[in-house]
This record gives sequence, C-alpha cells and structure tokens, in this order.
Amino acid sequence: MSVLNHKVYVLLTAFSAVVRGAIATRPAVAVSPFAQKALTIVSSHPIVKSNPYTEWFARGEATIEQSRDLVQQFSVFSNLFLLAQLNKVINAPTIEEMREGKEILANEIGVVFKPKNQKRNGMSAGFDPSVVSTTGSVEGGVYSNRAAHFEWLCDVGHSLGMRFEDLGKRRLGSEATLHFCDKLFEIYGSEDLSVSLGASFAIEHWANAGFWDHLVDGFTKLNARPGPGVLLDDGTVSHTAPLGFWKFHQVLEAQHAEHTMDELEEAYACGRIADEAKFEEAANAMLDACAVFWAGLDATRKGESYVLPASSKAKFDI
Repeated sequence: MSVLNHKVYVLLTAFSAVVRGAIATRPAVAVSPFAQKALTIVSSHPIVKSNPYTEWFARGEATIEQSRDLVQQFSVFSNLFLLAQLNKVINAPTIEEMREGKEILANEIGVVFKPKNQKRNGMSAGFDPSVVSTTGSVEGGVYSNRAAHFEWLCDVGHSLGMRFEDLGKRRLGSEATLHFCDKLFEIYGSEDLSVSLGASFAIEHWANAGFWDHLVDGFTKLNARPGPGVLLDDGTVSHTAPLGFWKFHQVLEAQHAEHTMDELEEAYACGRIADEAKFEEAANAMLDACAVFWAGLDATRKGESYVLPASSKAKFDI
C-alpha cells in the first residue's frame, strides 16, 4: 500500500469513528417518540446486537477457502443488490426520492461522487476505492468501469485466486444468500412506503452496526501473515487482499447512518409512513433476512448445512 493510500485509510477510519460517536451522543430531545421506537426496535434485533460470523472473521483465523466463500457470497449480494436498488428507484413516490435512489445506484455501478467543493470533473487520483470520495453527488461525477464496487470486490477475489466467473452470479449464491437478496428486492424495493422505509431504516442501521469493521479487521490480520504465497500450518497458502472495498463501505455506511434519523423524522412528519405496524414489521423482516445471510456463511465455515427457518420461506405480505 502506498504512503498516500495508507494516510487516506487512517483518515477515513478516524472519520468513521467520529461519525459513529456523533450518532451515539446526539441529544435525545432531537428524536421523536416514533423515531425513538424505531431505533429501539432495530437496535434490539439480534443481528444488529451481535454477528457471530463477522466477530469470528475479525480474529483473522479464516482459511483461504473460508475467505473465498465470504467473497463469493458477498459478490452475489453486491450484484443482486443492484436489482433491489433499481426496484427502489422505479417505485420511488417522488422525483426527488427517485434521484436519491439513483445516486446510490449510479455510484454502485461506477460513477464517482463529486464533492461539492471540487470544481474539476477529472479524477487525478484515479479510481482506487482507498482514494475516491465517499461524499458529494454523482451529478457531475466521472464514470469509470474501475470505480464500480463490484470490480473492487473482483480485485479481492483475484487476490484469492478466484476468477470473474467465480463471482457475482445468482447461480453461485447459497440458499441463505439468495433469500437475503430476494427479500431486499421485495421489501427494500417495495412500492408501499411504510414497508420500504422500514426496510431502509433497518438496513442503514444494520450496515453501521460494526460488521464492516469486523471484515476490515479480519482481512488486515490475514494480510499480516507471512507471504503472500507462503504455505501455512493449516495447509493453505497465504494471500494479500486489497482492503479498499471494505474500507470504502465502512466509511460510507457511517455517513448514511448519520442522516437516517433525520430522514425518518421528515418522512413521518410528512405523513409518508401511513402504517406504523407495517414499518415495524418490515424493519424486523429485513433484519431477519440479513441474519439468514450471515448464518448461512457461519454454517458453511463450520462445515454444517444451513436450513432456512420455515417462517423465512413465506413471501413477505403485510
């Protein structure tokens, strides 16, 4: 890693910590009873409180096969998320919210955010995830294939000896991964605002619950082993994986969470959440699906079979 990239990583990680601290210490008076209830519901969900798989991965004990399984399943989620986000854009109730959804979608596929104070459209720093902006807008931003989040994840896969055809395809997803992706499309992308907003609120808080930190810690420790290319005691060969994909999202999701409560308050005040019970049920259902994704990975790394809970198989219908 270059000195420049290392400094950027340090600054991004520090910023992420500051944002999380600001969220945790924000005055209680600024939160309405509805928003406080929503936050309590989400914060109390088991997958937000604890993620056994990522807590294990953070210890840096994964074999190369276990790392490959994580990257492969995450790549399927990353690619299929595009369908869920597009569904959310299509079902947006206003043109402003459609544009907000397109900001996420465009950035995912390779349009770099342009900071407000950046006058030039050029990207002299390139499209490395360790240096591209996590703030600003895709309006006036630059497109590059190399700025697509999936391509950054492909770089991680390539470092583990995986090929393009080993990544991102639906046929490669486990039953648990596909369940999560399908629920994202169905709930997060729902046309019912009470449902989609409940799912969005839950997803943002799940994404800022610490699992990105665990994945960064795990890959950092794996990268610190002798090598790459050294035969290890467990019979696998060490590797050095790029951290940019994980670190970019670590900071990005912290920023998203900073604005989530304000967005929820605004939506509720405008009467867009017509059914509080639906909002709550959608939030819990979305987090249940997140939990299935991680439980599937946890079972695989233990050499166990994972069976979807019967309640998870039913179509979300409220």
